[in-house]
Amino acid sequence: MPTWHYSSKIAEQYPDKTAKAMIWDAPISPKEAAEVARELRGKMLDEAIKYLERVIKMEEPVPLRWYNKKVAHKRGLGAKAKIASGRYPVKVAKYYLKLLKSVKNNAEFKGLNEEKLKIVHIASHKGMTIKRWMPRAFGRATPEFERRTHLEVIVKEVE
Repeated sequence: MPTWHYSSKIAEQYPDKTAKAMIWDAPISPKEAAEVARELRGKMLDEAIKYLERVIKMEEPVPLRWYNKKVAHKRGLGAKAKIASGRYPVKVAKYYLKLLKSVKNNAEFKGLNEEKLKIVHIASHKGMTIKRWMPRAFGRATPEFERRTHLEVIVKEVE
């Protein structure tokens, strides 16, 4: 079996003030996961959970910064984001919400104060691609590729 490691060493530097969690092989888009991670980075944990709940309800969009040429503009993004195009990645937000609730439970188990938790590291990495082929007429085939994504988060108790 392979061993999994976090891409940041913050938790090793401050083991008494940090908590961490990860999800491996989530069936979500790596691009949308990176866009959501950029929005969550640096926020307080409770604020990030509320933000993801608003994204799931389609009340607040996530601004897209990469490959956003033909994406429609969303109301409310112009003043907050430099780029006004955005989307509502509901499936990605559900997985990140699950991840943030998991890290919150890990922090509670370690005895950290839940109101003072700040996201100091959040990342998404490309996982494996599951390749399947659907047979079609006249000897052709259509690819059905599933992308997987790895998610990780580290929170730290701030004063």
